[in-house]
Amino acid sequence: MRKLYLIGIGAGNPEYITVQAIKALNLVDVFFFMDKGEAKQDLVNLRKQICERYIENRSYRVVEADDPVRDPTISDYTTRVELWHQQRALIYEEMIAQELEEDQCGAFLVWGDPSLYDSTLRIIDQIMAGGRLRFEFDVIPGITSIQALAARHKITLNGIGESLVITTGRQLSAGLSDTAERTIVMLDGQCSFNNLLDEELDIFWGAYLGMEEEILLSGKLSEIASRIEEARHERRERKGWIMDTYLLSRPRMATQAQSPHTRDVRTRQAQAITPIDHNDPSE
Repeated sequence: MRKLYLIGIGAGNPEYITVQAIKALNLVDVFFFMDKGEAKQDLVNLRKQICERYIENRSYRVVEADDPVRDPTISDYTTRVELWHQQRALIYEEMIAQELEEDQCGAFLVWGDPSLYDSTLRIIDQIMAGGRLRFEFDVIPGITSIQALAARHKITLNGIGESLVITTGRQLSAGLSDTAERTIVMLDGQCSFNNLLDEELDIFWGAYLGMEEEILLSGKLSEIASRIEEARHERRERKGWIMDTYLLSRPRMATQAQSPHTRDVRTRQAQAITPIDHNDPSE
């Protein structure tokens, strides 16, 4: 029977690959990559670099397909994403059926971890539920941008006895949760933290975590929000894509984050930023 691996490859640093992931990579006959266009070719190239770096058997193949674009004319967000997933499911199913023999192993390399804000696992479930194609699959966890953010800022994500919420910029626009002291925000293309400048909050922000282009900024949200927004838009305009994550917390976390290392990183990164123009990001 066909076998699939959904392999989490971490937040962008090839050294975030786990030993378990390396073992799985070396079992794969066919890798399936989705092409998101020239602006995001870096995302495909990194996957290829990971294969070249860790796979000892060079007989594997790479199959690429164009990633469908979410229909901007559909106003309802959930409906728009569900239709996009259906389109992806048809493409994935066709690739697996045509490119993977019954006794072969295939893989999708998933940025971060397959369980967190990624559609691959959900799409594979859809294909299996359809019943037209039989295969088994395993999920290999990866280091998320959340873990990388905490490591790079040298902070803990939760306080003693405190709760942590993981959400998106879309949800944050409605305000902070009343049930958690700290909030991790992902997929915030609109810089929704600007809606919270009247709140007494600290922010720990990072983009391209673990990569050469990495940017780290932290401090009082009201004081550095504009600097983060400028850095974000400048880098996206330069590279064509950006992935960033941030933690919002009440000020008592600040004492934990004021180590010399954190202050030095903050200063170095702030000096390296050259603001240009604004552009709306998405991944």
